[in-house]
Amino acid sequence: MNEDDDLGALCAGAGRNLAEAERPVLERHGLSMWQYVVLSALAPGAAPSQLVLAQQIRYDKTRLIALLDGLEAAGLVAREPGPADRRARVVRLTQEGIRRHAAVRDAIREVEERKLAGLPPETRRLLRSALAHLANAD
Repeated sequence: MNEDDDLGALCAGAGRNLAEAERPVLERHGLSMWQYVVLSALAPGAAPSQLVLAQQIRYDKTRLIALLDGLEAAGLVAREPGPADRRARVVRLTQEGIRRHAAVRDAIREVEERKLAGLPPETRRLLRSALAHLANAD
């Protein structure tokens, strides 16, 4: 791959490369990539419902249940009836979930730093900004 490739191909290649580098970190912490995505989505605060969480992470809502079941069994998330709609489940990190997410995030940031070591700090900042823009663009 080179910088003349289209953005989709570049992002896909970069994503595969990063995912492979992060896989051992996740395995050491007993998480899958999707489990880490859920913990990261919940780190800023609880999701008002499982449906909202599925939409936030762009994950199939029917498959999310099994993912949350595993995280709940591991003591990383808790689901409680919603205050406005008792059929909806508020999903939040437990204290252990907060701790595990922070540990994994720190380890992943170390991997990222190694991958980006050849880039100046301003280029790293611009890369993060550009990727965030692409991830949230309609």
